[in-house]
Amino acid sequence: MSRAGGRTERAARRDERSGSGPVRSGAAPARFPGATSAFGLLGEVLLVGVLVALVSIPLVTLPAALAAGVRHLRRYLLAEGSKLGLFWADLRAGLLGGIGVGAASVAAVLVLLLDIDLANSGALPGGPIVAAVGWLGLAALALALFTAAGLWTPKLGWLGALRAAPRAVAGDPVGAAYLVASAGFAVVVTWQLFPLVVAALGCVALAIVAVPERPRRRHRDAR
Repeated sequence: MSRAGGRTERAARRDERSGSGPVRSGAAPARFPGATSAFGLLGEVLLVGVLVALVSIPLVTLPAALAAGVRHLRRYLLAEGSKLGLFWADLRAGLLGGIGVGAASVAAVLVLLLDIDLANSGALPGGPIVAAVGWLGLAALALALFTAAGLWTPKLGWLGALRAAPRAVAGDPVGAAYLVASAGFAVVVTWQLFPLVVAALGCVALAIVAVPERPRRRHRDAR
């Protein structure tokens, strides 16, 4: 094989693996052609974590930032256009309703944390039960926020995403447990070392993208 032919062969093989070119062997293309490089995926997850963390500093902007980060990662994994300009466009589109969702979420978190603190202080009757309800409320809130962020699109909007969230959770309870676990992971990691919030948010965005696409669920849905 000539040197030019070898270069052509290698280029065709790279295109096949990445999903940007034809599949020469006749096999199905990769499910996530953008994730062929582990280090590239790690870098993109950290980049999303940085973007979401910076935009979420006011707290009420967290839902819009997370939804934009999820859409950015999804485009990257599918080897579609993943320019940062698209992230900012999604962020602008999601801020209007997202700020309302964020403000309601922050208020709910504060109320639940106050209930848990009062329950642990012994000031409330049935303290352990109140604390358990508070923790369950925080888990449900995180699940609703993560699910809605994964469903949000500029066309669907936040109201549509929130309306679709209960059906998505009911249709995949195991996936819902994974999302709650990812929320717990993010909280523990951030509590241990606050700068790790960047990596934690990136991992949460990746989990929101990956959990609905896990092979077990796809196989079950295909039956």
